[in-house]
Amino acid sequence: MLKEIIVSIQSYFEAYGFIRTHRLWKWIVVPGLIYTALFLVGIYFFFASATDAVSALSHLIGIDTWLQSQQNEVLNFLFLMAGIFLWLILLLFYFSLFKYFFLILGSPVFAYLSEKTAAILEGRDFPFSWRQLSKDMWRGIRLALRNSLWQTVYLIALLLASLIPVAGLIAPLVALFVECYYYGFSMLDYSLERNRLSAGESINYIGRHKGLAIGNGLLFYLMHFVPILGWVLAPAYAVIAATLSLHKIKNA
Repeated sequence: MLKEIIVSIQSYFEAYGFIRTHRLWKWIVVPGLIYTALFLVGIYFFFASATDAVSALSHLIGIDTWLQSQQNEVLNFLFLMAGIFLWLILLLFYFSLFKYFFLILGSPVFAYLSEKTAAILEGRDFPFSWRQLSKDMWRGIRLALRNSLWQTVYLIALLLASLIPVAGLIAPLVALFVECYYYGFSMLDYSLERNRLSAGESINYIGRHKGLAIGNGLLFYLMHFVPILGWVLAPAYAVIAATLSLHKIKNA
């Protein structure tokens, strides 16, 4: 799995040269700007509501009252850390929902960009077809909904685990890897669908190559630490890097 993660990371760095050489910037910048605008709006509303949500949950289950009655500094510290990790998981949960919304919204562009990348790599044209594009879009939407459902189940379990002081320490890290896996899954599936794998076959294939999905999603999230530029580039880079990494595995 580690080797596949490295392949995915290398593919992100190779994506820049690929985009520049084949002049794909218009397919990068336009969806990237839309993504950035939506991301900024979403982050604003998240920060405006997340702290209140954590406080309300703490009050609802009575943790704040119980801690005041205990007057124990160690317990106060542990639950303070649990609150921070709970907030981080809520951030990931928000990001997950936003990500799937954008995947559904941008599925026509992502499907086309993956196909364009594969056509260049393989030296052949994939004849454009509205019918095929519609099929790709619908499949992408269905898998995005399927992945969002499973990821929500996992994140709710981790959300509950984060309320336990010791377990809560590792819950955000586990949640991050779950996020990376499912985002990378969506990016890889565009290529797998083009190779005529059914949805079930795609799920099995990516299950055997988890490193490709985790590595792709991990770099996607790391790019968000570069404000504006990273946000603009991240979505399309993820699609191209996923196509490049699958091409390497196929040739290997």
